[in-house]
Amino acid sequence: MSVNRLHRHPLRRAGLAAVVMLAALAPATGQPLAAASTAPAPPPAPAPAPAPSAAPSPAPSPAAARPAIAPPVASPAAAPQVVVSGTVPDEATRAAILARVREVYGAERVVDQLGVGPLAAPPQWGQQVQKLLTADIKRVSQGQLRIEGNMVEITGQVDNAQTQQQLVRGIATRLDNPTYTVRDNLRVGASGQQVLDAAMANRIVEFEPGNATLTAAGLQVLEHLLPVLQKLAGRRFEIVGHTDSDGARPQNLLLSAARAESVKAYLVQRGIPASALVTTGVGPDRPVADNTSAEGRARNRRIEFRLLA
Repeated sequence: MSVNRLHRHPLRRAGLAAVVMLAALAPATGQPLAAASTAPAPPPAPAPAPAPSAAPSPAPSPAAARPAIAPPVASPAAAPQVVVSGTVPDEATRAAILARVREVYGAERVVDQLGVGPLAAPPQWGQQVQKLLTADIKRVSQGQLRIEGNMVEITGQVDNAQTQQQLVRGIATRLDNPTYTVRDNLRVGASGQQVLDAAMANRIVEFEPGNATLTAAGLQVLEHLLPVLQKLAGRRFEIVGHTDSDGARPQNLLLSAARAESVKAYLVQRGIPASALVTTGVGPDRPVADNTSAEGRARNRRIEFRLLA
């Protein structure tokens, strides 16, 4: 669904519109991850560092006083930083927007580059911006959310057309204001489950025989999967352990559950939030191949990842 209602507004003249932008920096993998952002604004000019003995000078605008913050060196599982930039009309608006972004993404991920400047904004603009800063925007990957005056633009990739419609309709509904324009620049990419399945295709998470200890080869498969899980940041996953039919079913159920827990523990250690992962062990109950052959049993001994939300 595309909402693109065009309305003229006196605050949309160049240089007068308040702007807020959210953007996720790429982690060490080089891939942009789940993001929200807004239209580019001129980068803030760095403020000269005062001499240690100099008396305080009049404070520059926050946009000028807050230089760009480079992302730290991160492990492959490090969550992307969310950069908040742009210019807003007053400090109260700035503080409220930052508080809301930190609530949605977590304070440790938010980089503050939001400034205050002598510009105008539509009535209740700060409140309208906060209405749009919800967990829903985490469903957009490689994208951005731009709120400039009374224009809202969302760009990026979503799993399917239904998600696209829900996001754009939700923006329009929360604004509930005919003076705002909503521009839908979302595109539909591969679903999150398809991305997971492709990452795990022809790969088996191996364990030591008869226990839940990951082998070196199994760890390599999980390392390969880490950037994919991070790209789907904000989503929840089920880790399902499977066994073949050899041995007693009760023991196989316990073993499959323990192996799923081992996978979760490793991913949490590598930076995936524990709250994003749930585990299940189903033992031999969901085979994908015939257990009468060694090849079939090897295929049935597997870890499956399912996207929950």
